[in-house]
Amino acid sequence: MKLTGDLFIGGERRQSTESFRAYDPSKGTEIDDASFFGATEQDVADACAAAEAAFLPYSSAPIADRAAFLDAIADEIEALGDTLVERVCRESGLPPARITGERGRTAGQMRLFAKEIRDGQWQKLRIDHADKQRTPPKPDLRLRMIALGPVAVFGASNFPLAFSTAGGDTAAALAAGCPVVMKGHSAHPGTAELIATAIERAVEKTGMPKGVFSLVNGMSRKVGQALVADPRIMAVGFTGSRTGGEALMKIAAERLRPIPVYAEMSAINPVVLMPEALKARGAALAEAYVASLGMGAGQFCTNPGLVMAIDGPELDAFVARAGEVLTGQAAQVMLTSGIYQAFEDGKAKLEGSPFVTKVAEGAEAAGPTQGRAALFSVAGKDFLADPVHLHEVFGASSVVVRCANLDELLSVLSELEGQLTATLQIDEGDYADAKRVLPVLERTVGRILANGWPTGVEVTHAMVHGGPYPATSDGRSTSVGTLAIDRFLRPVSYQDLPEALLPEALREGAQAGVLTRVDGAWKL
Repeated sequence: MKLTGDLFIGGERRQSTESFRAYDPSKGTEIDDASFFGATEQDVADACAAAEAAFLPYSSAPIADRAAFLDAIADEIEALGDTLVERVCRESGLPPARITGERGRTAGQMRLFAKEIRDGQWQKLRIDHADKQRTPPKPDLRLRMIALGPVAVFGASNFPLAFSTAGGDTAAALAAGCPVVMKGHSAHPGTAELIATAIERAVEKTGMPKGVFSLVNGMSRKVGQALVADPRIMAVGFTGSRTGGEALMKIAAERLRPIPVYAEMSAINPVVLMPEALKARGAALAEAYVASLGMGAGQFCTNPGLVMAIDGPELDAFVARAGEVLTGQAAQVMLTSGIYQAFEDGKAKLEGSPFVTKVAEGAEAAGPTQGRAALFSVAGKDFLADPVHLHEVFGASSVVVRCANLDELLSVLSELEGQLTATLQIDEGDYADAKRVLPVLERTVGRILANGWPTGVEVTHAMVHGGPYPATSDGRSTSVGTLAIDRFLRPVSYQDLPEALLPEALREGAQAGVLTRVDGAWKL
């Protein structure tokens, strides 16, 4: 498929006067097969206007039709075949096996949301019948969730498929009944165009309103700023840096009509090595830890950037073995030159701390933008003395915190900012101490793992991929799993509305097969 570089504005292909090229991070050169057009403020406004025009017909369409649209998107993504995989690899430097798996996840989560909305439970239906004999009379009240309105979604650099054009935020918003205006990530514009073409075909095949999806690109921050500021946008989904997320939150908060920004931003994801587990399998834990740390050049938001344990011979052995394994790890291509430079700067800041010891570093780089994994160590009492230890270094870099005892370990955990994950490596002999650790973790993270590693996020009903600030801007939500649909819905209650005017789902007897709370009791 020949790439055009076009913008996708409410079913219309469009070009502009400004353009840019994609970049091959493995070669450190531009990809010269296409120029991609940057959106103007008028393009952004037109995309938002198209989304607003599509909102009512799309959100009020039968749920079965909306679900068929999501299924069609999944089908069209898969139909792109090797063309998609090859383009993503070229623009990201990621290997084909990784991208093939990510493509499966992207199509799979579209189909999961299609199944979720067919199921109907997401509507959270509630009916409280009237009681006219009561004093004062009790009114008839009925509640359902409705779509917020058009949603702006920002593509992520580290997941060109699963967190980008047709990624989790897009799937959740479309499932909720919200048209999407996508701000494509400048690192993979060809990938975005291919996926937008797949969505465009799904729109045509299922008869959805043209404005249900638009794609605007551009290197300038003004594109994203104009998108969030547009009064027709009712929510934002963002995955990226803390600086970027906070900038969008500020714009959204200062609007005449403020809107929610669901931003995933920063995490170092602590791993706690409990004493008995460390004693029993320290070497194996060290090897698995380095494998998790180096996966995808460490460019995962769930990367284990912090390990803590009680100091002693077992921790010495763990650190030594981790250092040995890491030293032999090849340098890996990072997603962009900017991400590579930020990674190098972050490691340099850690090395510059008077409290930090560099344990090991990976093999020398053999090409541009190749990041070398690094492992550092710091004493628990010194960890909080310098804020540099608390900051995410996006890439394969991690710090081991040597705590004097369990109380100091708990103190360090208590001072951490919000995180996406925390991991406990435990054996049965650690359970008593783990019961002291768990309440601290529950207040700090969105997902707690036992005897696993945080890299790898299962897309399912019980997943939480979120956490207290600054892991995400709203720790009450998730960006992965079916619960993500709640971000783009709001409740509406209907009081004493005539039956003929009620939404179909709230009419008497229309709830068969959908879990509904009727007069306080759950019924199916």
